[in-house]
Amino acid sequence: MKVTKLVSTCDIKDCPTIYATDRGTLLVQGETPTDHGLRIPAHETLVEIPVELIQKAIRDNLI
Repeated sequence: MKVTKLVSTCDIKDCPTIYATDRGTLLVQGETPTDHGLRIPAHETLVEIPVELIQKAIRDNLI
């Protein structure tokens, strides 16, 4: 899979980030919340990102 960084909240590796793939999908990097109370299947996960990250990606016409 080819991954391209689209937008981030900072320039280091451990910040919320959105990536595009050559599969026509997005990868999202963020914190793993533990206090959500949801039942998530073992093969899935949740990540928490700031709304500002999505707004920046849309404003910059990245997604």
